[in-house]
Amino acid sequence: MNQSTILDIQQLLEQGETTSLALTKYYLEKIAAYNWKGPKINAVLEINPDALHVAEALDVERETSGARGPLHGIPILIKDNIDTADKMHTSAGSVALADHFASKDSMVAQKLREAGAIILGKTNMTEWANFMTHNMPNGYSSRGGQVLNPYGPGSFDVGGSSSGSGAAIAADFATASIGTETSGSILGPATHNSIVGIKPTVGLVSRTGIIPIAHSQDTAGPMAKTVTDAAVILGAITGLDPLDPATLTSIGKLKQDYTVHLKKDGLKGARIGVARNYLYELKDDQLEIFDRAKKELEAAGAEVFDIPLTAESPESSVLFHEFKIDINAYLKDVASFLPVHSLTDLIAYNEEHADTALKYGQTVLEESQKKNGTLVDPDYLQDRLNDLTFSQTEGLDKVMESNKLDAVLFPNDVGCDIAARAGYPSITVPSGYTKNGVPISVTFTGLAYSEGRLIELAYAYEQATLHRIPPVLS
Repeated sequence: MNQSTILDIQQLLEQGETTSLALTKYYLEKIAAYNWKGPKINAVLEINPDALHVAEALDVERETSGARGPLHGIPILIKDNIDTADKMHTSAGSVALADHFASKDSMVAQKLREAGAIILGKTNMTEWANFMTHNMPNGYSSRGGQVLNPYGPGSFDVGGSSSGSGAAIAADFATASIGTETSGSILGPATHNSIVGIKPTVGLVSRTGIIPIAHSQDTAGPMAKTVTDAAVILGAITGLDPLDPATLTSIGKLKQDYTVHLKKDGLKGARIGVARNYLYELKDDQLEIFDRAKKELEAAGAEVFDIPLTAESPESSVLFHEFKIDINAYLKDVASFLPVHSLTDLIAYNEEHADTALKYGQTVLEESQKKNGTLVDPDYLQDRLNDLTFSQTEGLDKVMESNKLDAVLFPNDVGCDIAARAGYPSITVPSGYTKNGVPISVTFTGLAYSEGRLIELAYAYEQATLHRIPPVLS
């Protein structure tokens, strides 16, 4: 199933050539063979005990009343910081929450179930979404251990913090997955694992029931092998949520079907800007692949040209301030028997269980704890306003509007910070591999709620090049 899209699989299901039960068994066999055995990718943290029953029930439903839609009976993995009201834990990778069961589904999980998806299991992740300490490796959590990159287990960076969500799909452990991003946590693992990732506009997808970092930048999004699959899933998880005021900004702008934007000619007439000052960290072979991608875009009908876009991100305290208030709000509602109900409790628990909880320390948690947790600090307020000026007013808004751009193009995930601070969408697509086999991608970034146009660009590029090659596991 490594090269089949959701639409391909759905056709097989409709024709009776396979079943959701058989499909679920296929993925469980792959997980059994490669997650903790063989290369020990360690991307899947736990399996939904009811997955086979759900798959069988959805097969019966298909026979009796037809499929609900394109996700009916499709196995999906979700990140371990996304609440599910079932027999699976939600821990953000922390041993402190190893016994935490969410009392109700996140809005994302709810919408996946309503669409008929099978939530196959939870994926490992960089602990606390990579907001725990300054020197933690991508993909490590105290609860789950280290996620490995299927393209180079133990040698290639797996990316963070949606590490398991990226590695699992590269390894074909499910049809697709859900990751979360504050700054680079979908785009980075998608790049490193040679898959497609969509980081949506903040407000397009509900944040309710997701263990947070920062309300101004957090969002969930799809991670998949193809742009087609990512577009299908994005349409399923968007929607208004009265418990999440950010979603109310998307009234009249969100869609339930982004597959209408799967256009092979989507690059014809497109204007795409490249900020060359974002390229200085690229090695020669990476730059060669990026320059080739530009030529491929032009061959598909796009106009690609250099633009001025500052890469000097101002230092900001925003995440440290917002994490304290947001994580305290989440932890206050977890079950009373759990050992942590605040950031103060969490830091203390980690110190008391340092042998298992603090392999790499907790410097980021401690830095956040020093903030007042009320968002009245003038440094926070000024930094938040500065972030918006840097990323929106004097950043992406200015350069895109003045140059009439459809998107800004970045190599890999190097432009994730400016899009994250702006709350703007990005989509990353595989663009090749270095001579050593390291995956390389390109990322298209646009203005708020431009997901449809970005999908057109990404799909046209993907179909014109077909660069993705699945990893060989043994």
